[in-house]
Amino acid sequence: MQKEADSQHLAQSANTPPAKPSALAPFGNPVFRSLWMATLISNLGGLVQAVAAGWTMTTLTDSEHMVALVTASTTLPIMALSLVAGVLADNYDRRRIMMVAQTLMLVVSIGLTLATFFGVLTPWSLLVFTFLIGCGTALNNPSWQASVGDIVPREQVPAAVMANGMSFNLMRSVGPALGGLIIVAAGATAAFSLNAVSYLAMILALALWTRPPIERTLPRERFGQAAAAGIRYVGLSPNLLRIILRGFLFGVTGVSVLALLPLVARDMLDGSASTYGFLLGLFGLGAVGGALNNARIRAAFNNETIVRTTFAGMALGVVLLSVAPNMLLAALALLVCGACWVTTNALLNVSLQLSTPRWVVGRALSFYMTANAGGMAAGSWIWGLVAEQHGLHTALLISAGTLVLGSVIGYRLPLPEFDRLNLDPLNRFIEPTLAVQLTQRTGPIMVTVDFDIAEDDIPAFLEAMAARRRVRLRDGARRWSLLRDLETPNIWTEKYYVATWVEYIRHNQRRTVSDSGVSERLHALHQGSEPPKVRRMIERQTFPKPVEPPVKGYEEPRYQAPH
Repeated sequence: MQKEADSQHLAQSANTPPAKPSALAPFGNPVFRSLWMATLISNLGGLVQAVAAGWTMTTLTDSEHMVALVTASTTLPIMALSLVAGVLADNYDRRRIMMVAQTLMLVVSIGLTLATFFGVLTPWSLLVFTFLIGCGTALNNPSWQASVGDIVPREQVPAAVMANGMSFNLMRSVGPALGGLIIVAAGATAAFSLNAVSYLAMILALALWTRPPIERTLPRERFGQAAAAGIRYVGLSPNLLRIILRGFLFGVTGVSVLALLPLVARDMLDGSASTYGFLLGLFGLGAVGGALNNARIRAAFNNETIVRTTFAGMALGVVLLSVAPNMLLAALALLVCGACWVTTNALLNVSLQLSTPRWVVGRALSFYMTANAGGMAAGSWIWGLVAEQHGLHTALLISAGTLVLGSVIGYRLPLPEFDRLNLDPLNRFIEPTLAVQLTQRTGPIMVTVDFDIAEDDIPAFLEAMAARRRVRLRDGARRWSLLRDLETPNIWTEKYYVATWVEYIRHNQRRTVSDSGVSERLHALHQGSEPPKVRRMIERQTFPKPVEPPVKGYEEPRYQAPH
């Protein structure tokens, strides 16, 4: 009886899903904890600077358009430079990239402080300074976001991403109010100088982070090739495209609150810089509440239901803000908007990270950041123009209507669930021994795979081959085609090209565990007694090609024929 009870207990344990990591689990990692604390300080300085920049613009000009452009000038560089930063994040030391970005923002912030102190700051020079700070943010963000998966295990990534959002929004709940008080008490110069000092914490934490050297068995991708590989991967990944589209839509529609909040404080509530800071603090407080409840929300609902609801909730908050007669209703509206803002952005970020293999995660994140920041930049400009032409109340109501449309789009383009795919490297590819001497740039290489398929299995085979084509092209293949032998019609040949032998190896190393399901289906349909026949061939001209010099850091003997 005891053995039977033990067996039942073991069976129940095997069927019980593993417990989800605690929201605080990433803080057990000392590297994450150190960087998170430094980010907390840096976020405080950045938010104080944002309040100072927004309010300073209202003192330099009466144009609502110029005020809204302060937000746009910070987000526009993220839209323009994120792909470049994503390529760098996937091919170079992410810690060093972040060091360069933080140093750039430190230098620019010092310049902004001096310009303000000496009274030479103009509306356009303020936009230039905020634009350059945005450039540093654009360079830093893909490397920082991609590093989360390097620092903590995969199962802790959602909690780590949410903790990063918590870091920002904890400071949003106090930073803007502090910024407003600093501006009132000591002026914008003091606020800008506080931001400059805050970068030192992150620079120190990065200097103390000792990452093990990355061992590369293949030469680093050229910049153009790496960018093209990222574009190709994202373009052939429907799940990623849906996430990126929703991020863009949320940026365009939801940014109206942040872009127009200085005008709400000044014109609707007759407030000062401290009023603006207090309102931003309420937005941040709502975001903290959303972050704290995010794990429970994700456990109860699927991704699409959550995002669809947060779009609608944001719309409700914007409507309330547009008609707020006093601070009390405005506070309620901003608490709702803050909770919906952080829940949506964090969930989209996590969904993208867990739907992308590690070799391209920096570039995929850069596309998401480009879309989201581009939407925010466009939205800031649009809502500023609408407010200038038709009034603040009308601009907020129209943006609420677009948020409702963003929610409805989810019925047609639902988000994926990020726990369905295993994107760990498959690591089954064994590099073949070649009888022909190759250099690292020898190519193009043509690969063919022969299958023996029964007539009744052709529909299933073609369906699997459609998935195979997408995987091949997504991972770097070119000119993919499927051929049928006219004399032996049960023989089907998959054919594709890669640019060089190195790209062929890289192509196979990109295969994930999830991709293996397509190969297993094809092998199950293959009738031959031997596995499908793979042939690798190189195109040759009728005249000899010159030998190309080796690439630095690349071991040429790796692809030499044995003596």
